[in-house]
Formats: sequence, C-alpha cells, structure tokens
Amino acid sequence: MMIDISVLFRETAYLESLSKLIEMGGPVVLILLGVSVFISAIITLKLLQFLWLGLFTTKPLRKPVHLWITGDKSKAYALVATRKSPQARTLAHLMRGLEQEPDKNMDVREDVERVADEQMAQVRSYFKAIEAVVQIAPLLGLFGTVLGMIDAFQELQNAGAEIDPAILAGGIWVALLTTAIGLAIAIPCAFILYWFEAIADRIQQEIQSLVTSILTNRLTEERSKKEEPSSSEPKSINNAI
Repeated sequence: MMIDISVLFRETAYLESLSKLIEMGGPVVLILLGVSVFISAIITLKLLQFLWLGLFTTKPLRKPVHLWITGDKSKAYALVATRKSPQARTLAHLMRGLEQEPDKNMDVREDVERVADEQMAQVRSYFKAIEAVVQIAPLLGLFGTVLGMIDAFQELQNAGAEIDPAILAGGIWVALLTTAIGLAIAIPCAFILYWFEAIADRIQQEIQSLVTSILTNRLTEERSKKEEPSSSEPKSINNAI
C-alpha cells in the first residue's frame, strides 16, 4: 500500500502549526480547542437527530388532520403512526386517546400536553450546552488575553531602561490571539443556536396548531350536527315564501 507523501506533509504542517498555536496562546488556547471539539460533537449530534426526526421539512401534517375530521380515522392514524417527527407522535397519541376515551376530552388534552412537552424537550436537548459555549468561549478568550497582557507588561518591566516596543507589541499580539479564538468559536455557535431554536419554535407551534385543530373541529362538528335543521324545514327564506 503506497502512502501519499503530500498528505503526510500537510498533516505534519497542520500539527506543527497547531502545536505552535498552543505554545503561543498557552493553556487557555488548549482549553478553547477542547471546547471547540466538544461543541462540534454536540452540533453534529443535533444535526443527525434533526435529520432522523425529519425536522428540516416544513410540510405540515394537514392531510391526517383532514382525514380525521372527515371521519376516515383509521387512515389518518396510519399516516402519523409510522412517522418519527414530534408532530406525528403527538398526533398519534392524541388520536389513540380520542379513540380509547372519547368521553374524556379534557383528560386526553392534558395527557397530550405531557407528550408534547416530552417531544419538545427531546428537540431542545443540548441547547443549553451550545448556549453555554456561546457565552463562555469569549470570556475564556478574554481571560487568556488578560494573562497575556500581564506577561507582556512584566517582560517590559524586566527590560528596565532598555525598553523595546517590539516586546510589548509581540506580547499584545499573542495575548489577543486567545480572544480571537474565543470569538471564532462563539460566533458560529450563536448562529447555529438561533437556527436550532427557530426550528424548535416552528415545531412547537405546529404541534399546538395540529392538536387544537383536531380538538376544536371535533367539537364544532358535533355542535353543527346538533344544530343542523331537519329536512322538513325550509332551506331558505325564498323557498319559505
């Protein structure tokens, strides 16, 4: 098996630059690199979870709701029972509850709210970890900058009368490196967190809309049947006259 020397050269150069970066920035840079690996794993996990649950699709489950309201309940349940999304699982639980306990509308609603909260907790899992990294990474970078500035001014003080501005400039440059790394980690994570939260808000709104549609349309349908005029009554005022 032949080994590509250019690939090995690039990997060696990358490792050398990484070790040099850690050497210049100190332990704070090492901590920030560990944080970046941690948050990258979490974001990848959430992306795979959202893909598996089908949360990136914006097509609402209107067909099962329409089938349920029009009376084709078995087909409506079949459409949501095989899906993995939080909306489908909540609707499936609602439909089973209405079929098994048709006279306990309020109890079914409360139980569906519990299931919806569990589904949304699964969707929003690890959001706090991403938010923590967004807040902590810049602070760690600032902490490293403060430590670097202290070292730079100490070297300037030790220089005594032979003050070299290059010493101070080099120390400040190295100190600001940690702040740049912290911001480079926090800014993309903030955008990704806002994106995830927007998806979660959309899912929660869809769940509330779908559940309310089934419950209220069911009650409206029953009320309309009770208030429907008999066939013997005139259909319009003109016919009555």
